Amino acid sequence: MEQVKKYEYLDETFYTSIKELLEQARKRIYRNINSEMVLTYWQIGKKSVEKQGESRADYGAGLIKELAIKLSEEYGRNFSKRNLWFMRQFFLTFRKVNAVSSQLSWTHYKMLLRVENKEARNFYINEAISGNWSARQLEREINTFSYQRYLASHGNHDVVDDTAKREKSDDPKDVIKDPYVLDFLGLKADSSFYEKDLESALITHLNEFLLELGNGFAFVARQKRFDMDGRNFYVDLVLYNYKLKCFVLIDLKRGDLTHQDIGQMQMYVNYYTRELMEPGDNPPIGIVLCADKSDTLVRYTLPLDNKQIYASKYMLYLPKEEELQNEVNKQRELFMNKRNED
Repeated sequence: MEQVKKYEYLDETFYTSIKELLEQARKRIYRNINSEMVLTYWQIGKKSVEKQGESRADYGAGLIKELAIKLSEEYGRNFSKRNLWFMRQFFLTFRKVNAVSSQLSWTHYKMLLRVENKEARNFYINEAISGNWSARQLEREINTFSYQRYLASHGNHDVVDDTAKREKSDDPKDVIKDPYVLDFLGLKADSSFYEKDLESALITHLNEFLLELGNGFAFVARQKRFDMDGRNFYVDLVLYNYKLKCFVLIDLKRGDLTHQDIGQMQMYVNYYTRELMEPGDNPPIGIVLCADKSDTLVRYTLPLDNKQIYASKYMLYLPKEEELQNEVNKQRELFMNKRNED
């Protein structure tokens, strides 16, 4: 039986063009509503500060409490006492209305208010706007110290933890971080410890370590032994990444990275590639996790088309932002001096 055509006059192309108009209008309406909401909350915060005075704590607390009760009765739970305090703090943090961006939602701003350092807050604002970050992504960036990582890398923008990109990417270079922050281990950078101590600490804090590595990582083994012509070799940590569908081999180095360390990891990766890959697996990748490294040494030791061997620094703590900023300024000055000499 011949199928009856559902629409005689309406073709798909025309319908799609109308649908696009409606979707665009919906987005514009949402942006306008969002912009008006953020501006209104800023104005409420301004009025509450002006009414109570910044230093009259008792009066201010009573005012906010009663305002929350009355507004909640008429306008709902968005005007809870907690939210009204956020609005007050919103105005105190962004004194000038032109400092408030219509591209960020109220949820964005509530997260930004948790960032006390002004430079860090401005960094997250700029990144959220330019990267079109969702509120959830902004929260992850703040919680994973993206600003501190940026400073620790001497201002290298590539290390900003663009979580959305990492989650969507199937490319190992987008998944692997540099540096990794291992402050949860409780090891002091200036203390004397061995690589086995670092390994034991990572195993003890395995959940935190897997979270720092990113999505899709699962623990497989530590000190994985394999035999080669009667000689035993040991991979410090073996993981599996379910997004990349491959083994991830990690070698820990207490000191600076050498070309021998890279060569050893290349051997481990080659062995796993040829002997231990399962059907459906992608080629394994290796990460040499070291206290310090020379990017030039890494670049000239590995082939140009390298997609399997990576070297990343680990940091046992994040230095104070003042220290990091001073280091960024020093590196910038060295770069400018070198460029002038050239």
